[in-house]
Amino acid sequence: MLVFWNKKLVFLSVPKTGTTAIEETLSPYADMVISHPPELKHAPLYRYNRFFRPMFERACKTDDMETMAVMREPVSWLASWYRYRRRDDLRGLPNSTADVSFEDFVQEYMKGERKASFANVGSQARFLEPRKNGLKVDHLFRYEDQPKLLNFLETRLDLKIELPRRNSSPDMPLSLSPDTRTKLLRKCAEEFELYESLT
Repeated sequence: MLVFWNKKLVFLSVPKTGTTAIEETLSPYADMVISHPPELKHAPLYRYNRFFRPMFERACKTDDMETMAVMREPVSWLASWYRYRRRDDLRGLPNSTADVSFEDFVQEYMKGERKASFANVGSQARFLEPRKNGLKVDHLFRYEDQPKLLNFLETRLDLKIELPRRNSSPDMPLSLSPDTRTKLLRKCAEEFELYESLT
């Protein structure tokens, strides 16, 4: 999470959406950089609403902070998690996908609370879900539309930004069977609906 106080902007760091490169590039310009622990670095909107927003409003007497975040196409997001968890330092651990096919990974992911630890990667829709008090992400961008994202950041922060490639998983061809994809579209409809709304 990055907080740009004078620009009234909070960047919420959705995992596996290129946030490491953004944070590395913009951290020198941020007033607050939450990089550890992961539960705060990747604080979803509900955690921001519960802890950070009240701090800004009560201690700093401001209620005009805006939030922004990036969302990735849902299958691409799952593929990124799958590739990331295939890395050698996780081999033999419960969250490794080294010995699991992408098809099986997605099947496990769709089991909800019963999913195996290697497929326990959360939900972008849950991360970004509006709160009952009306708080929502003010500026939400598709990961796949980098020009639009960078244009917003450059304009809002008055900076020229060039993002390096960081924390990216090795490329590999991954695909789902038609049946699994259809099931994913049904079981995780809120993910696809939110992504499709970002036009």
